[in-house]
Order: sequence, then structure tokens, then C-alpha cells
Amino acid sequence: MVSSDPQWLEWAKRLQAAAQSGLTYARDPFDRERYRSVQQVAADVMAQHTDVDSGTLSGLFDAQTGHATPKVDVRAAVFRADKILLVKERDDGCWSLPGGWADVYDTPSEAAVREVFEETGYRTRAVKLLAVLDRDKQGHTPMPFHAYKLCFRCELIGGNPESSLETEESRFFPLEALPPLSPGRVTMRQIERFFEHYRHSELPSDFD
Repeated sequence: MVSSDPQWLEWAKRLQAAAQSGLTYARDPFDRERYRSVQQVAADVMAQHTDVDSGTLSGLFDAQTGHATPKVDVRAAVFRADKILLVKERDDGCWSLPGGWADVYDTPSEAAVREVFEETGYRTRAVKLLAVLDRDKQGHTPMPFHAYKLCFRCELIGGNPESSLETEESRFFPLEALPPLSPGRVTMRQIERFFEHYRHSELPSDFD
């Protein structure tokens, strides 16, 4: 599947990744200055096509250190009575699977279980890795960095619904009556596929 990012964004992200890795390993001051120039070009390209100014993007890029690697977004699909658990995001008012960026020292499944509890109040256990997906190839709204999505099926074992700092509410929805989805976090195609996994547990994990 080809990237869903516009060409300019894919080029800018590649420039940023190359500059970040170059700054990690380069010791010659002239080489480091060249990599900083490449990083600035990436920021200028993104600023030209978005409503974020170049200085803000440069600061965001400067905060990224070490060899450039994909970020990890962990999501949980929790089902009850043929309905899936979704959370209403405070920042855009749309709905998503519980989840977010993985924290250091969490295993992937621990991160999924923790995110469910923090965002919904429900306690779960992870029972299956549903998918490892390249975010750029899934039709999400663009973002400045490359990311992988790890999606787990989690079984409900207890707890009560609660809101959180990031989510207004949580609710179970049937596939036929899903609310507006948060396009940067989850797509209709992904939820449809997770329902298939729920109804056919023998399906293998998806990838890419």
C-alpha cells in the first residue's frame, strides 16, 4: 500500500529523519551545520503547506534526538455484546479507540491496557495482537513524524466508565452506528477489520 501522505510531506519527513540521524553521528562542525540546514529546509517545507510556523517546527525537530526511528502509537479494541469501545477526544470532539503514544518501560500490551484504564476507567487484559500498521499508509490525517500503530484486542474484566484529561466520555457502539471518528487516530477501515477479528478469532494478525 502506498503512502497516504502528500508528496511534499513525505519528502519533508525524510529530510527531517536524515538530518536527525546525521546530527546524532556527525562530529565535524561543518557536517553538523549542513545537517541543521537540511533540518531547517524540512521545517520550511512543512510551514509552507500548513498553518504552523517554521520556528515552531524547528523547535519540534530540535527536541528529537538520537537515531530517527518511528514513533509507536498503541490502540486497544475492546468489545462487549458485538459493540466496540470508543472514547470521545477532547481536542477534536471526535471518537477513537482508546490509546496513545507508548511509554518507555511499558511492554506494548501493557501500554494498551494502561491506556484503556486511563481513558475509560475500564480494566482489561490484552489477548491478541490484531495489527502492526504503518500510519502513513492508513489514510490518517498527516503528521510530522513517521509512526507505527500497534493494535491489540483487549478483554473487558472490570471497572466503571470515567472521563479523563484527554477524553470526555467512553461508550460502546455497534459497527452500524459509529460516531464521527478522529481521523488522526483511527479509520473506519481499521474498525471494520477489528470487528472481523472479533467475529473470527482465528484470523492472523495484520501487518503493514
